[in-house]
Parts: sequence; structure tokens; C-alpha cells
Amino acid sequence: MSKLAKVAYRPFGLVAGLVAGAISGIVFKQVWRRVAHQDDAPAALESEYGLGEIIAAAAIQGAVFATVKALVDRLGAKGFERLTGEWPGS
Repeated sequence: MSKLAKVAYRPFGLVAGLVAGAISGIVFKQVWRRVAHQDDAPAALESEYGLGEIIAAAAIQGAVFATVKALVDRLGAKGFERLTGEWPGS
């Protein structure tokens, strides 16, 4: 990848990261509602939840975030390649 393409991709990648974060939050809420039958996942400092519930929520949230981020990054890279003719990664 040329140095120019690398620089040009930075803002593109930044926007893709923000989009991935927003989408993963929405997806996680839906997954948590279906899995736990609760509207909100427990936070680490909420004393009414056990450690198992908190760890499960964090693990699901991490898996959803990583999956959505990988998908958005890949689609963003393919879109960038279509626009510029260069793949933004190594």
C-alpha cells in the first residue's frame, strides 16, 4: 500500500471505528435482551448481580464488539479498495 493510501485511509478507518462502536452497542443490547430477558446488562459495580452474571455480560459484549468491528473494518477496507484501487492493509 502506498503512503498516500495509508494517510487517506486514516479518516475512513476512524469513521468506520465509530460506526462499529455504535452498531455493536445496539446489537449487544438486543442479544442481552434475548439471552438474559433483561433490558440492561449488569455493570461491574452493581451489587445486586453475581460475578457470573457480570462476567457473562462482559464476555458477550466483548464478543459482539469484536465481531462487529471486524465486519465493519473488512467492509470499510473493501469499500476503500473499490474507491481507490488500493487495499488499506498490509
